Amino acid sequence: MQLEDYFDFLAPDDIRVKGTRVGIESILYEYIFRARTPEEIVKHFYTINLEQVYATILYYLHNREEVSKYIADWLEWGHQQRKAQELNPHPAAARLQKLRDAKEAMKKAHDAQLSHG
Repeated sequence: MQLEDYFDFLAPDDIRVKGTRVGIESILYEYIFRARTPEEIVKHFYTINLEQVYATILYYLHNREEVSKYIADWLEWGHQQRKAQELNPHPAAARLQKLRDAKEAMKKAHDAQLSHG
């Protein structure tokens, strides 16, 4: 079996563990940025096995420059998505924030009355 046989290359920015919806970026994020062992990683993804985790790490090690760029692009995309959500929140999120702000304002007013009162 070739190393690439462990993966589905759906697009240049979408590589998944074959037969799953788990992207290699998810596994590698746990490995690189959270310093988790393969045994710890496999516990977080119930649709993959230990062999697939090791294959993903080995693929990364054999293609470090290309996969590092893939992960950097994924992280940047996530950052852009979070920024877009902050700038244009879902109406429900905006309502919840208004309620939190109103609750905080009432608490401050109440606290001010108690300190002056």
